Parts: sequence; structure tokens; C-alpha cells
Amino acid sequence: MSYLNGNTGYRKDILTTRSVIKKGNYAVLEPDGLVKNTIPGFTQCEITILASPLLGASFVDYLVNAAPGGGNRQGFGVSGEEIFFYVFEGTVKVWNEKEEAVVTDGGYIYCPEGTRLHFENTGDRAARCFLYKRLYQRIEGHEAHTVIGNINDVDWIPYEGMEDVLVKDFLPSATNLGFDMNFHILAFKPGACHGYIETHVQEHGAYIYSGEGMYVLDNDWIPVKKGDYLFMGAYCPQGAYGVGREDMFAYIYSKDCNRDVRL
Repeated sequence: MSYLNGNTGYRKDILTTRSVIKKGNYAVLEPDGLVKNTIPGFTQCEITILASPLLGASFVDYLVNAAPGGGNRQGFGVSGEEIFFYVFEGTVKVWNEKEEAVVTDGGYIYCPEGTRLHFENTGDRAARCFLYKRLYQRIEGHEAHTVIGNINDVDWIPYEGMEDVLVKDFLPSATNLGFDMNFHILAFKPGACHGYIETHVQEHGAYIYSGEGMYVLDNDWIPVKKGDYLFMGAYCPQGAYGVGREDMFAYIYSKDCNRDVRL
């Protein structure tokens, strides 16, 4: 194993970390200290497991760096799981039992329960990707379907009427009850913030890909930046300010939806 950011060996100072772990409540994971994992079925891939049930999440998030020719051709996902795969950078062929496509920067595929994700880096540079899996909650009379698209083709929408906080949705969960989760991108212009501290039953896994922010998690204000990962458990009070002068503070995140609570 080696650190995700390649910063190994002797340090010039004492060992410190910005990571904060409050299992079942929230977590902030900085890149330094995250390790690479070997998972059967993935070839020529560096994989880091982020949130998982061991942290208190009902899902698993991964970072995947696939070398040219690398991927998972045999298929990822077992019975009952739904899969979401997003390409930050690179050219990747993605497919399941229903559809296939070649996607580039901003491209993604959602594989519903009953299908498996296959992917291969068909480009000449490393592909940097985000991967998610979760047990699908089926309800009678509704079902999800494969979705392939590119988030760069989706327009920004003001978040709850705020012109300096913007959102994009990946999946049609707002109009199709077959989907029990969605992925979004939320972006804050410098100085913008949530309209209120959110407290809800839904969980989030969020990967920050741009900018810097101050995030409140269960009344703890924590500075975060590009490359950090956040897990927010059910009922964890949460909200953010975008800080800095140039890049928007932006992250991709998951949210469960469209289901009652099981007892």
C-alpha cells in the first residue's frame, strides 16, 4: 500500500492530519493518509475506499484511477446493488447488460439493480473516476433504468433560488420514483453559503473537486478543500460557505431519496 497522493517516506515535521472521524455521524478525509486498495476484478487500477458501512454509511464510495487499458471488464456489482460511475478526467468505455457508450470528462453511467458495471480506459492517459454502490430499495410499480450522460450537458440551476449557489442533477429521481437515490453537483461562488443549516434523515458522501470551503458538521466548523472527502450521516447538521477568491467551491455528492424509512 502507498498513500493516495504519493507523499510517502520521511516527513520534515511531526505527524499530523486534518482528517476527522466520527463514526456514524460524519467524517472528513483528507488525501494524505488515504491508501490504495486491491479489489478483485479491477486491472491496472488504483482504488481508494472512502465511505463504507464500517464508517456508518449505507453505501460505499471509491476513487478509481485507471491506467490506459485498465478497468473492470468482468463486471462490478452483485445482486441487489445499484452502481454509479463518474469520470472526472479521461476517456472510458462504460457498459452494462442494457447499454454501452464511450464517455469523457464529466461522463457517467448509472447501472440499476440487476445489471453490472463494466468499464475500460480506452484513452492514452490515466482516467480519474468516482464509483458508488448501494443496496437498491425496490418498491412495487416502479423501477429504475440505465442512465448514461455527461454532466457538462446539464445546465446549472440556482439552488433554492440563490443565484450564487448552483446545482446540477445527474438522475431523474425528481420525476421517477423508481430511483431511490441521486447524484448532484453543488457549487458555491466565493462568499456564498447554504440558506440554512440542513438536518435530515438522508446521508451524503461528497467529494470536493474544486475550491475551498468552511463546512459545519454537527456544529463543528471545519475547513475543507479540493481533494477532501466528506461523509454526512443521517441527522448530522450540515452547511457550508464557499471561501477563496477564484475557483468555486464545488463537490459531487450522493443523496438517498423517494423512500419511506424501514423499521
